Amino acid sequence: MRDILAQISDQPLDPTAVDAAVAGPEHGAIVVFTGVVRNHDGGHSVSALEYQAHPEAERFLRTVCEEVATSTGLPVAAVHRVGSLTIGDLAIVAAVAAPHRAAAFAACAELVERIKNEVPIWKRQRFADGASEWVGL
Repeated sequence: MRDILAQISDQPLDPTAVDAAVAGPEHGAIVVFTGVVRNHDGGHSVSALEYQAHPEAERFLRTVCEEVATSTGLPVAAVHRVGSLTIGDLAIVAAVAAPHRAAAFAACAELVERIKNEVPIWKRQRFADGASEWVGL
């Protein structure tokens, strides 16, 4: 099995690098998911986000990526951003490659859901009215 790209970064994310981490001539499908900071949530106008990660978050991310890769037999990669993000910034980029699209879509969906549920990263939403709330604590 190839090396798995699984990183937590405070720098802007590059979807091309995540795509390249899973690409290969045997794969006819690469699904790349980009999670983008949006300007609303739950009826509130969002002005910015702040992500904070547990010191061991990258280890958790690697474990999730390795488990999805092992269970599917497919190459996977994921990078999650931390720090202050503004509307339009990428918060997460995840990718899976497969010989056919159905397997790539299914594995990428599983990967993203597991990251959201198992990796200790918390989001603080800042609203246009000055209020804020933590999500995922």
